[in-house]
Amino acid sequence: MTFTSNYIRCAGLEIHYTDWGKADKGTVIAWHGLARTGRDMDELAAHLSARGYRVICPDTVGRGLSQWSSAPEQEYCLAFYARLARELMDGLQLRAVHWVGTSMGGAIGTLCAAGLVEPTLKHRILSLTLNDNAPELAQAAIDRIKAYAGTPPAFATVTELEAFLRQVYKPYGWLSDAQWRRLSETSTRRLPDGRVTPHYDPAMVTQFTAHPQDYLIWEHYDAIQVPVLLLRGVESDLVLPETAVEMRRRGPGARGKLKHIEVPGCGHAPALNVLQQLEWVTAFIEAV
Repeated sequence: MTFTSNYIRCAGLEIHYTDWGKADKGTVIAWHGLARTGRDMDELAAHLSARGYRVICPDTVGRGLSQWSSAPEQEYCLAFYARLARELMDGLQLRAVHWVGTSMGGAIGTLCAAGLVEPTLKHRILSLTLNDNAPELAQAAIDRIKAYAGTPPAFATVTELEAFLRQVYKPYGWLSDAQWRRLSETSTRRLPDGRVTPHYDPAMVTQFTAHPQDYLIWEHYDAIQVPVLLLRGVESDLVLPETAVEMRRRGPGARGKLKHIEVPGCGHAPALNVLQQLEWVTAFIEAV
């Protein structure tokens, strides 16, 4: 399956997204993690689009080919990202979607499905897949992510950048050489001095200082009424086992709407690129 590359204005900003397949069975929004781009979702989008779903994979503001914010302290936060999601859905005339979110993308989906900050989305999210994301994240892991994301390194060559990304994202689990190459090439921007660096605005980490409690979102999780799939990397340092237990005890878990799967061979976060992971997500969406 192939995709088209598109741009749309949301909240006054140009947002890039890829668009896969036709919505014979429905539409899926697949949203990437903190320092990543929508191209991380290529395997998932190809898999779902081959099964009759339209899949929309945005680049968050400040990432990939989307515009950078001129007001980072105000706009690099979950509430603003949820607004982008609403305007994206409105602009594409998407009445209802299934949501698959890795890490930050899962947190955005949690806000959207809860409807506390974007009330019109509450009944437009049909299901929510959280790929190694939870309503509370381990502080040590947040500190680790901030350390590499806030001061991205620069390299003379893309090959060197790929070696760096292979090390940083080793917890993703197995990727083929071709997948690592694509991840690297879709994560690269060139600096004025000719070196290459990861393709995002380093100011996006101001989210953690300007909004220090942004990822403590139990109130939103508790408000979710739709089915939720939690994919937790067995070796994840971001979603702790006790947090997954708490998720089963409250919110969708208490209502019998949470399915929890431990993903072997992965930490934070499973790459959603191997057949078993793709089938878990597909079966969950198709059962809704």
